[in-house]
Amino acid sequence: MDLSNISPIALIASLMIAATPILIAAIGELVVEKSGVLNLGVEGMMIIGAITGFIAAVETGSPWIGFIAGMAGGAAIALIFGVLTQFLLTNQVATGLALTLFGLGMASLIGHSYAGIKPPRFTKLDIAGLSDLPVVGKLLFSHDPMIYISLLIIAAVWFFLKRTRQGLILRAIGENHDAAHALGYKVIRIRLIAIAFGGAMAGLGGSYLSLVRVPQWTEGMTAGAGWIALAIVVFSAWKPWRVILGAYLFGGITVLQLNLQAAGATIPVAYLSMAPYVVTIIVLVIMSADSKRASLNAPACLGRIFHASN
Repeated sequence: MDLSNISPIALIASLMIAATPILIAAIGELVVEKSGVLNLGVEGMMIIGAITGFIAAVETGSPWIGFIAGMAGGAAIALIFGVLTQFLLTNQVATGLALTLFGLGMASLIGHSYAGIKPPRFTKLDIAGLSDLPVVGKLLFSHDPMIYISLLIIAAVWFFLKRTRQGLILRAIGENHDAAHALGYKVIRIRLIAIAFGGAMAGLGGSYLSLVRVPQWTEGMTAGAGWIALAIVVFSAWKPWRVILGAYLFGGITVLQLNLQAAGATIPVAYLSMAPYVVTIIVLVIMSADSKRASLNAPACLGRIFHASN
């Protein structure tokens, strides 16, 4: 095995690309869960965002339009979940799982004719005088715009939840929807907005997969990224800044195992491929060892059905 060809700087740059779709999807799911709703359909929303964004980008020639279309596709399918769980009061876990299966099947159907097509190129930022700096330029100023946007989304969500009245209301609904309803807050309306936002973020993460990280359309290309995003929300203890740590940890392990395969590691490829998921499970098991501590940050009404008549 020859590790000399693995560049630490290139490794970190690849890490950020691998982590970005999971990071965006996870921060969207965090907002949804802060409102007291558990949506397990992140995988389905991501794959719908991947194919709708890919189709829009290919047909228009603009990756930006592709990202917008991906967000719209993710939000649309998320609102199906919202109507079913908030108005028809279906079980959130079962509905989320059904949403994932529906999204995977629908994406496979509409994306069949787009297999093998290359999307328009999404260029990286080239900041004059900064991108050419040794080490720092490659690490901080040579990424595509969506990586910086993902970090801005994290900052915006943190500010919204911690520093705005609307964020306080959303967190109050997640903690006690009956008390919030008694105070006159529109619980269902606010939760639908949160669900739509979560779907838009999942769709944006999915479109980043198909337009930047891969970039191409292949059936089932999310490969469990939505489930990892769900795990990262728990790993982050429902705190926005910790989502970055969880996403970059998973992204780092993913990139590392790919580089080890390229370097000719003697470890079987199957073991290297499953390493990111095994590490995620181990981290969650360690965190869940103290169930009382883990439950302190979880919204008290997470997954509970709200009856407006109460």
